[in-house]
Amino acid sequence: MENIFILGVALIEWIGYLASLLVLISLSLSSIVRLRLFNLAGASIFSFYGFYIGSLPVGIMNLIIVFANIYYLRQLYFKKEMFDVTEINPTDTILRKFINYYYTDIKEFFPYFNYENSSDDFTLLVLRDLNFAGVIMGEKTNNREFRIKLDYVPRKYRDYKLGKYIFTKFSDIFKEKGIEKLICRSEIKKHQKYLKKVGFKEENENLFYMEL
Repeated sequence: MENIFILGVALIEWIGYLASLLVLISLSLSSIVRLRLFNLAGASIFSFYGFYIGSLPVGIMNLIIVFANIYYLRQLYFKKEMFDVTEINPTDTILRKFINYYYTDIKEFFPYFNYENSSDDFTLLVLRDLNFAGVIMGEKTNNREFRIKLDYVPRKYRDYKLGKYIFTKFSDIFKEKGIEKLICRSEIKKHQKYLKKVGFKEENENLFYMEL
């Protein structure tokens, strides 16, 4: 491998640069799961790099980091968490503070969202281990549909667990309101990916729905 050169640099050195880049990217991520995954990839490559060049400290240290990442990823994926959903008044002070705090990030996914204090809105506060982990706002139409205006989860909780729990295990909270179908319009590719991942179907290019 040392005899292979790319742009005048040995291939093994490019592998070392790749490992460094992955570790660097991992440190810039806010999602704990993604941080661990990128760090795992970087440490794995670094471990190979260390053993290949004969540097046992680099190889062994990064191998330990690999096992540490695997351990914590296993904890994250298989940890039993408590999810709950509670209806909240759309004018509630806590909700207002939550939305104001994350408003810039909210506008990235819901550019047309306008927080209005309307008592007609059906609003859910999503809890994860009793932490405020998301909010769903929308309105019920006459034909038993619920049009979602906002379905927001802060970055650190974006691992699809919340959406799957809300729209499957907690679907009764919608049914109790006489809701039979959820509708969400989105032009944001990341949000469209999320909707498909948690069970929504695409009706047209920007409209998604879920039958309850």
